[in-house]
Amino acid sequence: MQASNLVLKLKSVAITALVMLGIALFAYELPDILDKKVLSPEQHLTTVIWVGSVYSLFALGYALVFSILGVLNLSHSAVFMWGGYIGVMSVIRYDVPIYYTLPLAMLGGGIIGVLVDLIAFAPLRRRNAPRISQLISSLGASAVLVNLAQLEFGTSPERFPRTTLKELPYEATVARPYTIDWLGAEFRITPLQVSIVVIAFALMLLLQYLVARTKTGKAMRVVAFNQKVAGLLSISVGGIFRLTFFLAGALAGAAGVLYALAYPSLTPFTGDEMALKGLTVIVLGGLGSIRGAVLGGLLVAAFEVYATAIGYSWLKDALPFVALFLILLFRPQGLLGEATVKRA
Repeated sequence: MQASNLVLKLKSVAITALVMLGIALFAYELPDILDKKVLSPEQHLTTVIWVGSVYSLFALGYALVFSILGVLNLSHSAVFMWGGYIGVMSVIRYDVPIYYTLPLAMLGGGIIGVLVDLIAFAPLRRRNAPRISQLISSLGASAVLVNLAQLEFGTSPERFPRTTLKELPYEATVARPYTIDWLGAEFRITPLQVSIVVIAFALMLLLQYLVARTKTGKAMRVVAFNQKVAGLLSISVGGIFRLTFFLAGALAGAAGVLYALAYPSLTPFTGDEMALKGLTVIVLGGLGSIRGAVLGGLLVAAFEVYATAIGYSWLKDALPFVALFLILLFRPQGLLGEATVKRA
């Protein structure tokens, strides 16, 4: 078993390395192939990393719920949007220091995630309803959350006040980027972008540790494998479901705040665009795979950033779906996912 796990880890590392090498080659060679001039391709590579980290963090909530329940939670994008609003409105309405917006959004997103489970999923599970019913129920929950956001916050774009952003240390906003010259490559980056990458990857590593190294994570894996077996082992299946939705909601809340910090506006419909990106990320990387979500997020960000850089911005939304179509044709389990074998 240990040898098998080692082989899987080495395989995932090898695939990740090859894909990252491909992104780097894509960055430097594609402009020449297409006879397009791109200034400072390494600058775009830094953008891929910090944008991709937000996509990966958001998509992890999808992957976490799917790995435990075997169903996609289509209300996850609405929880993401609410997380962003919790962060922004806590500053605008209640003068909460910006440092506290991330934990507040994670707590709020986690609570909303649990409520979604109790209202949209748990009643259907108790009746042994088919998974398609749970999928439709989550879609209804998403519509309710979006409409509640419109009633509470309106439809005008909101953002963190500039005065609040100036409270961050080291002049963290985009207005004052630092220029770094490293190994002949020159690029600009802001402390805010670095913080987004560090926070996103720290949360992803903590989730990986929780799932792989703790007793709770072991219980989650048992429930994902077989709920009846988990019950025989005195594992609270309902408790694991609620914990899963809380963690997924907390990740969505964190991604929502990071998105609101990085992008100029937030509306009740922000989650709709992120929903498609998140689904693309987890399918590309591998459903239920934490490492796959990270890799998929970087890939989707790379397609968007470099399509815009070479002058084909109209393709930035289409390229990820072309990649999605190809991966479904040739490797349906995703780049880092494992094929499942069903026996009669």
